[in-house]
Parts: sequence; C-alpha cells; structure tokens
Amino acid sequence: MSLRPFSPLLALALATSLLAACSHDNNGKASTQASAPAFAAVARGRVDIEGGLLRLSMPREGVVAEIKVHEGDHVHKGQVLAMLDTKPAQLAVSAAEAEQQQAIAQGKLLETRVKAAQQRAERLAAAAAAGAGDGQSADDAREAAQQLQGELDSARANAAMAAHKTEAARYELAQRSLTAPVDAQIVERLIQPGAAVSPQTGPAFVLLPEGARIVRAELNESFVGTVHEGMRAQVVDDSGSGAPTLTARVQRVGTVFGPSALEEDPLIRANTRTVQCVLVFDQPPPASLRIGQRVIVQFEGDASPSGKSGS
Repeated sequence: MSLRPFSPLLALALATSLLAACSHDNNGKASTQASAPAFAAVARGRVDIEGGLLRLSMPREGVVAEIKVHEGDHVHKGQVLAMLDTKPAQLAVSAAEAEQQQAIAQGKLLETRVKAAQQRAERLAAAAAAGAGDGQSADDAREAAQQLQGELDSARANAAMAAHKTEAARYELAQRSLTAPVDAQIVERLIQPGAAVSPQTGPAFVLLPEGARIVRAELNESFVGTVHEGMRAQVVDDSGSGAPTLTARVQRVGTVFGPSALEEDPLIRANTRTVQCVLVFDQPPPASLRIGQRVIVQFEGDASPSGKSGS
C-alpha cells in the first residue's frame, strides 16, 4: 500500500497542538507563561474578492478609436472605458432613422387620404339612400376607402418595423463603447488606440470591483470535519513581510473536493484533496493586503457551530 506524502500544513497543525499540550509542567501545574495557541487546523489561502477580477472584452469587432481611462483609475458604473470607430454604426443609425421618417410620413399621408375617402363614401351612401345618387358610385367609394385603409395598415406596420430597425442600429452604436459594469479600479489595460479588436481577442481591461476582501483557504481533507461556519481564525501574511495578523471568521465551507492550487510541492499537490473554505475579515483589512496575496489561515479551536466556546 502506497503512503501519501505528509503535508507540511498538517505537520504544522499537529505541532501546534502538541506544543499546547506540553504547556503544562511535569508537576501537572499549568505554565504561567504565554504559550502558543492550539489551532484546530491550518490551511493555505489567498486574498480574493467575491466574483474575482473582471476581465472585459470589447463587445464588438472594430478598431480602437479612443481610450478614456488609465491603469489605476477608479471608475464608476456606466463610465465609458474605450470606444471603437463609430462611423459605420453612425451611418447605419442615420439610414434607419431616414427610413423610419419616410414610413411615418407615408402613414400620415395615407391617414389623410383614408379620412377623405371615408367621408366621400358616407356622402354617396347617404345620397343613394335618399334617391339622389346611384348605388354603384357609393359601392365604388366604399371599396376605395377600404383599399386605402389596407394601405394605411401596411404603412403603419412598415413604420413599426422601421422603428425597430432604428432601435437596433442605435443599440449597435452603443455597443461600440465599452463601459464599466460596476464601480471598480482599473488593474490592467490591454489595448491601444488603433488596434483591431474583437470579443474573441481576449480582455481589453482587467477591473478590480469595489467590495469586501475575503480569504479563500484550501482546507485539507483531514480538517474538513473540524472546521465549521462561524469558526474564528487568524490570517497571517505568508510572504514574511511582518504584516500584522488579522482576525476572520468562516463564512462557508465548500462541499466539493478538488486538487490543491496553492501547494508548491508537485508530489504533495498530486496527492492532496482540499475543500475551499471562505472567510470574511472581522475588520476591513489594510490596503496593503492585496488581491491574490498568499496567507496562512490558522483556525482557532475555541468556537462551536452554535457560537459557544468548546470545552
């Protein structure tokens, strides 16, 4: 039977537990000196934002005409980031608007003709009924009015279709601009004016949405039964920069096992199954804690699922 590699994180968790157990002296008295806390589990993690970074592509194919933002800028929802050459789209809008105006004018002309034809048909019908005119003329006038009414109905349908074409042309013109979907910061700009782009050429901008930072920790399968929602934890910068330790609590524990993405040792990574655990900070973290930064999450063992301290 093959043995799986022993994860350094598991070793760290066991070591801290043993250290706490040995904090009592040989006479059975608790040591009065501060000892290392007993962590229920330890996991690697990284700082993130719910939903992750936004990678925006230009919505249509074309040539970049103007870029209105720079990397590092803070933008608001709906703010224009970049524009493609709009000349073809503007021509399409102008043509659609002209067609719509023509259809509207044709409809108004037919409305006038229909009204006049209906009045004439009514007068001839009244005259025929009074014996002052022939019935054939009244019938012809009525049929002419009905024919004009059919042409008016067709003209109104054409006007409605022209209105839809105008709306579609204006929508396509709007698609020549890329706008920010949320309030965010421009992390990266990947296009230049004059470049030919399309939705398939990849992102034009990478945005960091404004929102609360979270920690995504990779919980080893050995600790899945130990960690629960509401459990408190300490978040330590894994870079060794000496950044202060932050406190957080478990928001949710995943239900799907997957391979480790943060483990650097390929042998351990190939044999380790983890569950994603999401934590939220008790206080807003400092700006120095950046998205993607690696951290060590130390889960405290003094909280129960009901929020009471364990025995």
